Amino acid sequence: MSERDDLVERAKAEVSGMAKQGLRHPSTKPVLTGAAIGAVAGVVLPVVSLPLGLVAGAGIAFWSRIRR
Repeated sequence: MSERDDLVERAKAEVSGMAKQGLRHPSTKPVLTGAAIGAVAGVVLPVVSLPLGLVAGAGIAFWSRIRR
């Protein structure tokens, strides 16, 4: 199995776990925190909108969780 396939499998497992366990899953709170930070950045920075900041923040937090 390649590294890319492994990363995809970990991402699937994380998303599935987060959906099933909600806030009890260890990745949920960091991803929500990343989304909140991104949303604030989207409001403060004129180039980035709130939804884009929210998605980017959540994406960065999620990426950092599955990359380990």
